[in-house]
Order: sequence, then structure tokens, then C-alpha cells
Amino acid sequence: MDYQKLTHVMRTLALEAGDKIMEIYNSNDFEVKSKSDDSPVTAADEAADALISTGLRLAFPDIALVTEEQADSHDISAKTFLIVDPLDGTKEFVHRRGDFTVNIALVEDGVPTRGVVYAPAKDRMFYTNSDGAALEELGPFDKETVGQTKKIRVADSDNSALMVVASKSHRDQATDTYIGKYQVKDMKSAGSSLKFCLVATGEADIYPRVGRTMEWDTAAGHAVLAGAGGAVVRFDDHSPLVYGKEGFANPFFIAHAPSVDLKTA
Repeated sequence: MDYQKLTHVMRTLALEAGDKIMEIYNSNDFEVKSKSDDSPVTAADEAADALISTGLRLAFPDIALVTEEQADSHDISAKTFLIVDPLDGTKEFVHRRGDFTVNIALVEDGVPTRGVVYAPAKDRMFYTNSDGAALEELGPFDKETVGQTKKIRVADSDNSALMVVASKSHRDQATDTYIGKYQVKDMKSAGSSLKFCLVATGEADIYPRVGRTMEWDTAAGHAVLAGAGGAVVRFDDHSPLVYGKEGFANPFFIAHAPSVDLKTA
């Protein structure tokens, strides 16, 4: 794999998809449809998916591609594949809350090794460089030239005063019960894969997810967090969260800085 090329392609496609998404986001109105699982989908999801999948297939024709919006791509059994959620946080998009992202990642042997998370309404972009280290690029963003970047690193967590980040749209009692096992200084809520990135930058220490997610929701954020020294583990036994599972559904999980003393469920 040419990781330098991959970094360039993922970053560029994320920015191009972000422009498409914001064009629709800033329009007076847009249609919201329901998929077979009753989750919402908009023209922005579809336009971003078409742009990203076309770009990835042109650049990497020999690598399998899994994308949320193309059901026929969910039948692959490859160990190495690209995985895309063109608009993660559609509910945030629909309600114009801004916490939505473009997610593109590479999975190798069950591990997300490279990824980009771009939040166009928040002007924040996180990605792994060719070596796998995690960066935040500081805007304004240019498709031709990479701007100022800074390496990001998870916090050296104080277990007597943790910062927790939780889902904005999927917070429930089970999540609150688990968070109650920790000594919490403060809490943040965020949508989409931004939660992984807040742990990656040290803005939060832990993100527990006691709810349904799919691999395309998490792979890019997982790659960024891993590149910043963090980890994502299963909620039940704290073993590493792996990818390429049948159906691409995730178990409950915990994303965290390694210095957090994890509690059992």
C-alpha cells in the first residue's frame, strides 16, 4: 500500500465531499428519506458517497471498498479494504446541528490503520499521515495544498477527574450507568465520529458506546485515535475492537486513552 498516496487521496476526497455536503446543508430545504432500517438518508449522503467511492475506485482499483450507502459492497470478505461513511451523523445534519463528519478509512487484517475524519460545519479535520501518526490540520483548508498541521496525542488521564464524551443523539440510561462507575470532572456531548477525535486530541479521556454502530461509523475515528496513542476495546471483555466482521456490525465498545483505568460493565 502506498500510504502517502492514500493520505493525499483520502484528504482530498473528504474535502470535496465536505463541499458537496455543505452546499446541500446551506440550502433552504432538502429531502430526508428513510432506509430499510429506518435510518435517515439525504441527497448529501448520496452525493458524497458517489464522489468518494468513484475517487477511491479510480485511485485504488485493486482494494475492496465498503461504503454505507451501497448495500452490494457489504458482501465482501477481504482482509484489507477501504471503508466509508460519506456522512456520519445524518441526524445532526438534518437538524442542522453541525456535528457530522466524512469518514474514510483503511482496514488491514481487522485493524483500522489509516483514516480521515472531516467535520465541514465545524472546520475540523483529523487524519493519519503516511506513517500512521494522527494529525489535526488547521483550516482554512485547500484541496491542493496541505495547511498547518499539528500532531495530536491522547491525554495523560487523571482518573480522579476524567473528561467523558458521549453521544449527542444516542445517550441512554445504560451509558449513564456505566459513566457513573468513574470519577468524572466534566462531560461533553458530540455527534458522529468526532467523539473519537476528542479523545485523540486529549479534549476527552473516554468515550463509551453502549449502543448500535457499524464499522463504517467507527473505522476512521478509530484509526485517528490509534494514531494518537489511544485504543478502542469491546465493552464486554476489553479485547481490541476488530473489523471485517460479518454484517459489519460492532459490539458495544469503549474508546479511551490508555491511562484510563477501565471499569467492567
